[in-house]
Amino acid sequence: MSNEDITLTAGDAEVTVQPGNGGRVGGLRVGGIELLRQGERFGCFPMVPWCGRIRDGRFRDGATVHQMPLNAPPHAIHGTVRDGAWRTARVNAEEAVLTYDLVEPWPYAGRVTQQFALTPDALTLTMSVETLDSSFPAQIGWHPWFNRNLGGKDVQLAFTPAWQEERGDDHLPTGNRVDPRPAPWDDCFGMPGGVDVTLTWPGQLELKVASREEWVVVYDEQEEAVCVEPQTGPPDGLNSHPRLVTLLEPLEAATTWTWHRL
Repeated sequence: MSNEDITLTAGDAEVTVQPGNGGRVGGLRVGGIELLRQGERFGCFPMVPWCGRIRDGRFRDGATVHQMPLNAPPHAIHGTVRDGAWRTARVNAEEAVLTYDLVEPWPYAGRVTQQFALTPDALTLTMSVETLDSSFPAQIGWHPWFNRNLGGKDVQLAFTPAWQEERGDDHLPTGNRVDPRPAPWDDCFGMPGGVDVTLTWPGQLELKVASREEWVVVYDEQEEAVCVEPQTGPPDGLNSHPRLVTLLEPLEAATTWTWHRL
C-alpha cells in the first residue's frame, strides 16, 4: 500500500496519520479543534529505537560500542524512525497499522510496528520492536507536540511523579533522583504506577496521557507547544536502562490519550 496520509474518524474526533513523514500523527482534531502543533516536524512522532538523547551518540551492547549520528550535537536524539517512510500494513475507518524496517545507521535488523486506534473519546498508540536476527537494546516512546493555547487559554499540566531525574548541564540524567521541581521543564519524571498526566485547556478540553510505562519526559520550554512523552526508559536509556529485544520477546509499549470537552 502507498504511504499517503491516512484519516481516521470516530464521532467528532479525526486523526491524520502520516506514513510518509516518519509514521507520525500529523493532526488530532476534536470537534474541529486541532490539538497538535502543525508542521512537518511536529504532530506526534514515534521515538524508536531510542528516546531522547544518547550521550555523545554512543551506546554499548556487550563489548561493542555503536556510534549514532550526532543530530543534536554533541548527542544523538529521538531515534531513527521519525526520519523514514513507513509502510501501511492495514487501514480502516478507525484503525491503521504501519511497519518500518530498521536500517542504517541503526546496526541491527529489526521491524517496528505501530497501531493507531481511534474511538470518539480516545486515541491509543501501540508500538512494538522485534528483531529479525540478533538481540539488541531498544526503547519506545512518543513525542507529541500539544498546542499550548486553545481558544485563548493556555494549557495547564497536572501530574504527580514519584521523582524527577536530575538533569546535568548536558541535558541528560545524572543518575540521581530528586524531588520534582517546578516548571519550566525539559525533564524526565518517574511514575512507577504508570504515566498519568492531565492537560487542561480551560473552557475547551481536558486530555489525559496514560501509559503503563513509568517514564515521562515533559518539555514546555517552547511558546507554541508542550510535550508529554511516555517512554520505556529515561534519556540515554540505551546505556542506563537497556531493554533487550530478543527473538522470543519483542519490546512493546502503548499510550492512550482520552479527552472530554469542558
